[in-house]
Amino acid sequence: MWPDNETERDFLNFSGVSDTVAEIVVQARGRPISIGVSGAWGIGKSSMIKLIQASLAKRPRQEGEREFVFVEFNAWLYQGYDDARAALMDVIATKLEAEAKAREKGLDKAKALLKRVNWLRAAKLVAGSAVAMSFGLPPTGLIGEIWGLGQRALTSGVDGKLLDEAKGKAGEVAEAAGGLLKPKEETSPPKEIQALRDTFEETLDELGVTLVVLIDDLDRCLPETTISTLEAIRLFLFLKNTAFVIAADNDMIKHAVRRHFEGVPDDLLVTNYFDKLIQVPIRVPPLGTQEVRAYMMLLFVENSELDVEPQEKIRAGVCAQLRQTWQGKRVDRAFVQSLHAPLPAELIGKFDTADRLAPLMTTASGIAGNPRLIKRFLNALAIRMTISNAQGVGVDEAVLAKLLLFERLGNPKAYAELIAKVSASDNGKPTFLADWEECAVAGRDLEAPAPWDEPFVKEWLTLPPALADTDLRGALYVSREHAPLITPEDRLSSEAAELLAALLQHPDMAATLKPRLLRVPRAETTVMMDRLLDKARQEQEWGVPPILEACLVLAEADPPQGARLAAFLGERPAAQIRPNIVPKIGDQPWSQSVFDVWDRGQVSRPVKAAIKRQRENGNVAV
Repeated sequence: MWPDNETERDFLNFSGVSDTVAEIVVQARGRPISIGVSGAWGIGKSSMIKLIQASLAKRPRQEGEREFVFVEFNAWLYQGYDDARAALMDVIATKLEAEAKAREKGLDKAKALLKRVNWLRAAKLVAGSAVAMSFGLPPTGLIGEIWGLGQRALTSGVDGKLLDEAKGKAGEVAEAAGGLLKPKEETSPPKEIQALRDTFEETLDELGVTLVVLIDDLDRCLPETTISTLEAIRLFLFLKNTAFVIAADNDMIKHAVRRHFEGVPDDLLVTNYFDKLIQVPIRVPPLGTQEVRAYMMLLFVENSELDVEPQEKIRAGVCAQLRQTWQGKRVDRAFVQSLHAPLPAELIGKFDTADRLAPLMTTASGIAGNPRLIKRFLNALAIRMTISNAQGVGVDEAVLAKLLLFERLGNPKAYAELIAKVSASDNGKPTFLADWEECAVAGRDLEAPAPWDEPFVKEWLTLPPALADTDLRGALYVSREHAPLITPEDRLSSEAAELLAALLQHPDMAATLKPRLLRVPRAETTVMMDRLLDKARQEQEWGVPPILEACLVLAEADPPQGARLAAFLGERPAAQIRPNIVPKIGDQPWSQSVFDVWDRGQVSRPVKAAIKRQRENGNVAV
């Protein structure tokens, strides 16, 4: 499994771009610079930001060059908790104060900067109420609460309770704004903003550093947060000894600006707003087949039993080779094997998987060489292989990968038809694919009916191994979280199959299906509960997962299924049981037996306490 995090290790040959950006920052020599790193979601912008920082940090400092101080800011983390504009100013001022303390110089300037940031925070607290009152509306925040107490005094008189509340609110206001507002100085927001910019430059001068602000995940934010962050950047932008590197999807940013200037029809204004903030636009390069294949191979190397040193040797060799692919050099299994010997046989097999999948991973519209989506695909494949091994199904990884690719990228109706054909076959073989596979491999035109008449299908059919003569029941069994595998012995009617698919895909909507479930014969509800419990076994925590709702509704529609659900819940590991499941199932006629099992077992104290409360309240069905 691979975590979905940015990395400072270059798996995508981004070092050339990141080194170039770092050189642009260095060559600015104290002049302000703003660089935009753009690209679609998951393409590697966050990793590019990390690589730029690493490139600047490890670069030998020449005589007379300033040291770089880095501030990392993720606006998405503050969304909903703090004003992004104030948060960015605070993060920068706090970082510079910490640097001043560590270097034992410039501390007075750094403290003055932080104080001015705090002044602007406090001014914002008061300004909101002033604006509200100017429109004849009640003020907001703490000032609004004080205003409300005053209104009560005028309308109802003063009593002891009111006095106590007033004292408390006065204390809160003093605490919120204490030391920030200085009545002895006559000032205003424009003066403070200019003073803040001046103090900021003076602080950097005294410290003798260049501040590099790395802003990430801006395109994940709501438009209001995006604009707020951009406005904060504007406060510090184009000041000496600063460099801003902003990672974001241009289209998402322009959408936020368009929302901000709602009603203004001129798209040129939207473009100009962003272009004025970004001096140097850099686009994360898209991945071709060579890069996708190399990326998958390096992911497999990272998860292998190789030590760190040979892993790094292979990574460096692959990136060096990628820089020469324009000359016809290839990154494939043979090349990677030449970088280190011997390689584990299992890892070489994984390289074959990368070789097979890379072309489709690059061209298929559902993935299009996106590193994050590639990683998620490989994680899904790893999970299914683990399930296969744990349950002794014995699925070939190449077969499973090919099916998973079709499930993720192919036409859903075609995938459903494939499952139906395998389910109806006595040997589990999709023999109907034979002629199509032969045509695709031979390069002949494929005359397939809808929904198989898509370009992806022809590419997929050429991918080894051929499936027409392969028993796919095991592979579909470990893939059944998306579609149930119904064998010839337990086929369902069209109505029951449709209901089962709905329960598996949208278990939280199960209650709306109950009238239809009441009409399903018991022979079919038994099969349906089998499939729901198969899905439920994948849950690792039993509070109130959505699949529980589907199981409960089916058990209510066919009461004998309740006993099966009770037995299933009683078998769950004690560590998985959470207290909130107790009231959820408390009114079921079979809940008493489940509670007895849990009470006698090793479930946590909160669970036992919840059972006790449920029984004391008389809500447990008997």
